[in-house]
Amino acid sequence: MVDAATPQAVVAVLLWVALGVYGFSALWWLVETTVLAYGWRPSEEPKWGLDDVQVRILTVDAAAVVQQTVDSVPDGVADVRVIAERDIDVDGATVHAVPDEFTCTATNKGRAVEWALRHVDCDAEYVLYLDEDTIVTGFTGLPDADFIQFTEKPIYTGSRLTYLCEVFRVGYQFEQLGFHRLRYPLYAWGGGFAIRHGIEAELGWDVATITEDTNLIWRAASAYDLDYQLVDARFRNQAPPSLWAMFRQRRRWMSGTVRDDNLLPLHYRPLYLTRIVAWAFSPFVPLLVVASYLLPGTAPGMALYGLLSTGLLAILFLYTLLGVVAYSKHPLLWPVFLALTPLAVVLHAAGAMWGILRPVETFEVTEKVAPETIERENTGLAEGDLQAHDGTERLVRESEDAFDTSVFDD
Repeated sequence: MVDAATPQAVVAVLLWVALGVYGFSALWWLVETTVLAYGWRPSEEPKWGLDDVQVRILTVDAAAVVQQTVDSVPDGVADVRVIAERDIDVDGATVHAVPDEFTCTATNKGRAVEWALRHVDCDAEYVLYLDEDTIVTGFTGLPDADFIQFTEKPIYTGSRLTYLCEVFRVGYQFEQLGFHRLRYPLYAWGGGFAIRHGIEAELGWDVATITEDTNLIWRAASAYDLDYQLVDARFRNQAPPSLWAMFRQRRRWMSGTVRDDNLLPLHYRPLYLTRIVAWAFSPFVPLLVVASYLLPGTAPGMALYGLLSTGLLAILFLYTLLGVVAYSKHPLLWPVFLALTPLAVVLHAAGAMWGILRPVETFEVTEKVAPETIERENTGLAEGDLQAHDGTERLVRESEDAFDTSVFDD
């Protein structure tokens, strides 16, 4: 036995606590993707047509980027609105510029959607919110639910490292398959979700937050017996064009969710806390494995510790594996991504760790690139493909069964 006062015992306790935090988060993810995901139906026929939807695209003033998004909205959607901070020219949509004198509790993006809620008419059953860089794909209608989340699949914009991190993140997001069994879905992606207009009108957006999409779904879950559904359409949005842009994006995500976690019931908060810690400090998981093998006799149970920590490390590679499956990468490319998993883990966590250590208080728009840049950087696209894209179809590879043979583009 090891005396409780020895340094080895202190180290052992700290190691087991760290493993417990990471292990709980990983175990919960496995439950979501297996047990809770049971019953999800990806091929459900739409119950509401395109004419039952008003599309609202949010931007500051990125006219070229917004035009790409407007062009991707299916022709069956008759009512497309752009909510902008400044007046811009966009074909195929009605542009609403938020007046400078408008004030409310919400700021930035939240302020814009709150103004639109008050001043933009909507007779449709649903409002579909898109980010300025969202390229709609596979959109033919909506299931009958209160909140419909579309899955995402960030497209390559020139930075191989951020694209790698997005593949890793998309793999982790397979947990969304289980969100329909949770009273409080654990987050929302604001780049592609639809909500019943009646619910949105009652809730409003006038709250102080920098992650307004997740904030909205948590408030909706608290106020209603919310019917949530996931549509695996893989809307295309832009991967951050640089590491710096990605770090700032992840910092904002982490800062906003930590700030808003008071909206969750008490029994959800330990779950959410372990997820936050596991995301931000996941680069330390390999150190747990190393410690278990370098200190085999420091305390009882270290052999078991080594086994558990190695399994936890393997789950990080599982996230990447699911990511390449979501991206339809050819199996011959899988070893490349798996080998790069440690790098993806570190880079993906850096911004989140920054958000915990130095939270940001203001909304920062992630840098976007022009459509021409996306067409140039991706071998599966030619000049003019984005403008000609019909949002009812896939963006590249007509068949879902076709593999992508490019490592860092589509």
